[in-house]
Amino acid sequence: MNPTFNPYPDENYAKIRRLMRQTADHHNTLSDKDPPTDFNSNQETKCGFSSIRVLGTVVVLLMFISVIFSLSVVLRDPPSDAANDGSDMWIPQWNSDLVDSKDRDLHTAIQPEDKLLSGLLSAKHGVGSCLSRYNSVSYQHKLAFEPSSYLIAQLRRYEDLHKRCGVYTESYNKTLEWLRSNGSSSSSDCRYLIWISFSGLGNRILTLASAFLYSLLTNRVLLVDPGTDMTDLFCEPFPEVSWFLPQDFPFKEKFSNFNQNSSDCYGKIMKNSMRTDSSGVILPSVVYLHLVHDYDDDDKLFFCDQDQALLQQSPWLVMKTDNYFVPSLFLMSSFEKELNDLFPNKDTVFHFLGRYLFHPTNSVWGLITRYYQAYLARASERIGIQIRVFDTGTGPFQHILDQVLTCTLKENLLPRTDRQTNMTGPVSNPKSKAVLITSLSAGYMEKLRDIYWENPTVTGERISFYQPSHEEHQQTEKSIHNQKALAEMYLLSTTDVLVTSSWSTFGYVAQGLGGLKPWILYKPENRTAPDPPCGQAMSMEPCFHAPPFYDCKAKKGVDTGKLVPHVKHCEDMPWGIKLVDRYD
Repeated sequence: MNPTFNPYPDENYAKIRRLMRQTADHHNTLSDKDPPTDFNSNQETKCGFSSIRVLGTVVVLLMFISVIFSLSVVLRDPPSDAANDGSDMWIPQWNSDLVDSKDRDLHTAIQPEDKLLSGLLSAKHGVGSCLSRYNSVSYQHKLAFEPSSYLIAQLRRYEDLHKRCGVYTESYNKTLEWLRSNGSSSSSDCRYLIWISFSGLGNRILTLASAFLYSLLTNRVLLVDPGTDMTDLFCEPFPEVSWFLPQDFPFKEKFSNFNQNSSDCYGKIMKNSMRTDSSGVILPSVVYLHLVHDYDDDDKLFFCDQDQALLQQSPWLVMKTDNYFVPSLFLMSSFEKELNDLFPNKDTVFHFLGRYLFHPTNSVWGLITRYYQAYLARASERIGIQIRVFDTGTGPFQHILDQVLTCTLKENLLPRTDRQTNMTGPVSNPKSKAVLITSLSAGYMEKLRDIYWENPTVTGERISFYQPSHEEHQQTEKSIHNQKALAEMYLLSTTDVLVTSSWSTFGYVAQGLGGLKPWILYKPENRTAPDPPCGQAMSMEPCFHAPPFYDCKAKKGVDTGKLVPHVKHCEDMPWGIKLVDRYD
């Protein structure tokens, strides 16, 4: 190759054009001279044509060489974003051009083994049908703790059970035949728990995690009533076999009619038995468990060890609940050893099960990733503020805004502003904070944004505010509303610091998925901001809002928030209970 050849084709092309212009100018100069004799004219004409042919050949050759060289440079080292780890699973890597150099450690390439969350996830899933399953590690925090080897083993065991006994398997079909004929299926080794889709999205996520843990403890296969939108929200969590109940399930139309007075309701059966000993009670093949917040003392017998032994009789349990009832399972001696082995750190239950079970569908994942990359990825720090208002009337309310401001300033989550001057001095490498606000009203975000727009921060930090949606009122019956709600829960879980509202299951989901101990905004009374405005949670676990206060052995009332060190009363709801780590 010519040693003076430039590898950049655009420059080569410019040189070639200049050479062609010079040749043309020279040819025109010759033509403008006095006409020569015929012989000389013919000779010069032949030489001119010959020179042009040679020059054209050189031009074509140079252009061809430049193209070949350019292609070799491009194809020799493929871009890092397209790198594959050697398996059939591909994880997108952050484009370093989009991130400040000082923040690159927050967005480094994910190691191949991390996509399985330290073994929490199975490697048997396909990739394209559910992008979030293996790609969420690029957006969410690392697991707060390592899952126990026993939990991982039990999840793989459950997946095998689900594959063997799941929908349309031979065992499932055989059990259904017995069910349709009102016979007993005691000879089958497959037993089932059906979860009824009920209440708002936050409640559904928490109760589904509770139902799965109960299935894990009792060796049952969990089947999920898809309701109106569960298939639009979540991918299948188990390999090869669906967890969604099929439309042709025999008594699916009865789900909406199940209540405390149903003849198959466990509480009603116990009440009618008029017994002091449950050993003589024979349960039907299908038993309905009413664990909704309005349940009575007979329904709450579900949380007694002797009643759990009785429930083993029934091959089919149907559960309706709006409670995260996991803390009460930790108070039952029959589950104590198993739960200790599964969760050495008691406050990781929803964190692990949530990351294992709930993978947004591709449509929801698109909402999450597009918003994150557009507004949050470049920030030095991300702060999530979830505002849930239980007051009636049209917001935004000033006392809520005052509470949010007081909390975030007192806890140094947001910098103070200088209202005396319009400008601050230059700051080298100013820190940027992106504040993600979720609320049904846009008013809180607008007011906070205006405060930090109209006044400089005393620290010189750059504060930006974002709110994905403002639906004005909850619309749990609309699929797109719930898709946006799920996207916002996940976006909140990606923040570095989180502020949530009391009693809100929306906030519970976000903190659990993110492994975050949030600052909880205490519930205002009489439209007055409380003092203190907020406090940090003891753990990342959700609160069980309506626990039983009953000692099954002593058969008397008891404060279930004071029985064991790892179950305590909730910060935001004093009568509720939650899991904490025993060493906290």
